[in-house]
Amino acid sequence: MTVNEERLARLEERVRRVEDELAITRLVASYGPLVDAGEAEAVAGLWAQDGQYDVEGWQMTSREDIRAMVESDGHQGLIGGGCSHFLGPAHVHVRGDEAVAVCESILIRHREGGYSVRRAGANHFHLHRERDGWRIKHRTTRALDGSAEARELLRKGALGGTL
Repeated sequence: MTVNEERLARLEERVRRVEDELAITRLVASYGPLVDAGEAEAVAGLWAQDGQYDVEGWQMTSREDIRAMVESDGHQGLIGGGCSHFLGPAHVHVRGDEAVAVCESILIRHREGGYSVRRAGANHFHLHRERDGWRIKHRTTRALDGSAEARELLRKGALGGTL
């Protein structure tokens, strides 16, 4: 391989990594607006067909479970009263067709003319590249309540580790 071919190969690898990180960052950032809009099908589509979502002990093990969560009376009441699921910037590590992302989130609720933080969370994502883009294989969310488990999610994700 010539020097120019090596440089081009390194550049192509760097561009692919940046594109992957941007695609994953966009995927994570889309969750809040989609779930707050009640877009059940679009939210479910962020996950792989067999994707899982473990949020504080509630286990969803398929796109159908995630779709049902968005369509549930509890969630519809939440968004009908005004809320924001805000996920902070994701810290992303890509390894080939697998990736790990971590971010913090807050759930803000509208009440009596004002807003209050209902929950702050640690979020750890394991993602996989599919033919049509990145999808969530597993998302774990834990309350940032001082627990060692929530801190471990953040630590492992920020260091690029999986659970």
